[in-house]
Amino acid sequence: MELLSSVGLLHKDRIRTPFSRWVDDLHYTCGSFRPRAMDTSLDIRGEARRINACGMEFSHISNDLDRVDHDWDDVRRDAVEQLFLLVQLEGSCGVEHNGRHSALNVGDCILVDSTKPTTFHFGGKFSNHLSLNLPRQLIYFHGGDKLDVAQTLEAADPMAVTLRALLAKVLSTPESDVHAANLRQLMLDATRQAFVSDGHNSLSFNSLSDLASRRLQMIDVLIDQHLTSPYLSAQWLAKRVGVSMRVLQLHFRDLGMTCTTFIRDKRLRFAHERIKQLHYQHGTQTIADVAYSAGFNDLSYFNRCFKELFACSPSELLRSTPHRKGVH
Repeated sequence: MELLSSVGLLHKDRIRTPFSRWVDDLHYTCGSFRPRAMDTSLDIRGEARRINACGMEFSHISNDLDRVDHDWDDVRRDAVEQLFLLVQLEGSCGVEHNGRHSALNVGDCILVDSTKPTTFHFGGKFSNHLSLNLPRQLIYFHGGDKLDVAQTLEAADPMAVTLRALLAKVLSTPESDVHAANLRQLMLDATRQAFVSDGHNSLSFNSLSDLASRRLQMIDVLIDQHLTSPYLSAQWLAKRVGVSMRVLQLHFRDLGMTCTTFIRDKRLRFAHERIKQLHYQHGTQTIADVAYSAGFNDLSYFNRCFKELFACSPSELLRSTPHRKGVH
């Protein structure tokens, strides 16, 4: 914790933020999370801010709320799918996620999936945590199927110590540093290794009501594992999970979309994250390269779908300058 405190993340003097502004900052920083305060007329002790360092995005969240909720409706509203590597810096909080109930104390780490409901419990007591925001598709595409989401690493665990040290190094390294790319890769690899499952099924179905929901979770993981493969299709998925095409499409109809649209949108989000990373790379990869690598063979179709989903074209995203807030 000494390493993380050295980059200015601890609140020795409590910052106070009006409730409505804190909520707006949280939505900008993390997405569709809904705060619940004991009294919304009072200022919140803390802040919600985004930090960009070494070409990686962080969320720094401190508060004395009752709780923060993220339910299935919130999941559907979020355009970006992420994994959050959380480190508790001060205070404590309870986490309900993926069928587990955890209590985070100072130095503890947990991995949270934005595509699953989550509730953070604070009980009106001050809590301060740091979150490394990781593109979900990139993590699952490179072996993330073995991740044990919602597993808690206690502060003294050697992997928790390693993750905190790497986070401190990332936060103190500019993206222009010659070693930045290697450090980013090391951070991703260490996170995967820290939360690798012990061989048991890490998916929890406690909150699911029927067989269709369980199948859809299985399909979701299969799509992430094979996202850029040319053979990925509704027909291939139906065969893998042992159902007919009619049954598969009925499952997706309940979500208000087709299986093909579901795959397309995941590929678009994967491409969105890859294009954002072009900001920090100095190679020759182009938007067309990203589109083809994400499974799109028609560039005009890719551009049209991309703009419909994200309200900007791929080239506009590439030209935009990431909004940076320094560590202070």
